Amino acid sequence: MTPAELSHTVLRAVRRAVDDGELDPAAVEPGAGRIVVERARPGGRGDYATNVALQVAGPAGRPPRQVAETLRPYLEDTDGVADVVVTGPGFLNFSLRAFAPGPLAAQILRDGSRYGFAAGPTGQVVQLHAPHEVRAVVVMDAAARILRSQGALVRTSCAARTEAAWTRILGAEVDAAGTPEAPAPLAVNVRPVPAPADPVPLGRDAARWALLHPAAHDRPRIDDAHLAQRESNPLFRVRYAHARTRALTRNAADLGFTAEPGDVTGEGDLLAALAEHPRVLQSAARHRAPDRLARHLVTVADTLLPALATVLPLGAEKPEAAHRARLALAEAAGTVLAGGLTLLGIDAPEHL
Repeated sequence: MTPAELSHTVLRAVRRAVDDGELDPAAVEPGAGRIVVERARPGGRGDYATNVALQVAGPAGRPPRQVAETLRPYLEDTDGVADVVVTGPGFLNFSLRAFAPGPLAAQILRDGSRYGFAAGPTGQVVQLHAPHEVRAVVVMDAAARILRSQGALVRTSCAARTEAAWTRILGAEVDAAGTPEAPAPLAVNVRPVPAPADPVPLGRDAARWALLHPAAHDRPRIDDAHLAQRESNPLFRVRYAHARTRALTRNAADLGFTAEPGDVTGEGDLLAALAEHPRVLQSAARHRAPDRLARHLVTVADTLLPALATVLPLGAEKPEAAHRARLALAEAAGTVLAGGLTLLGIDAPEHL
């Protein structure tokens, strides 16, 4: 089970408890449809936690801890969940079983670039408004892309007309300049630390990465280091890892075999990073923080690159099921990297 699937599992558990008469039907009113599952905090129990019991306790007319104990049996028999513990006033804490590489790779390859996306519109409407500053506009553009991937309807605006180069070169799209049609001035809600220099000379990909990779409260570095084709450049590592997966697919075809999801060993960190991708998208959307996605892509690339050496047969070795399974996992990781870069507005070349 991936972390993103866990929130859907919790909602299903609430609905099953209602159907069985364990909870009042009011527990599945609109608020229950927005269940948040987050990483367990340091010192907490398990891998993930949710406050759904506190969320629905009021409508259900019962104490939160009692609601959590009611929901626990419905969650313990779920595939992928190893253990469920109730803590504090009613938090549900989950320990997940190890991610199965075959099903995870198959899901990513099936979903393609939409892996981690919402199933459809959620009804959430978001207005993003940025000051007339290049980093704010680029961050707003990336945040809007990520929010839309999570089913939100997003409108963007800037306090003044944006520079032509911001759209033409950096690819930052803004729906409206100023707020002439608004009944009242819009409050700025996208305000990262401004760029210390003009990023446009870096070109679209390097400039966007320079502006998006640091957290909003950090001062971005605008220099030629983002153009360097070496391992010290995180953008290069991400794009290189993606290009390597595409090259492996081509090389495998020359050797007469294709990807087939299955069991692999020794890639726990990579599997965890791929399974985490949907939750990262949710978190980046919720906090309007494209930097969370950028840093996650670096993690995926850094756990992927060491694994690529074992994908193809060596010497006279014949392709076996393990090679096909490792190729499928590599292709899945490449798909995550390409999809993430696209959401950041950055190209993912197949040759590098």
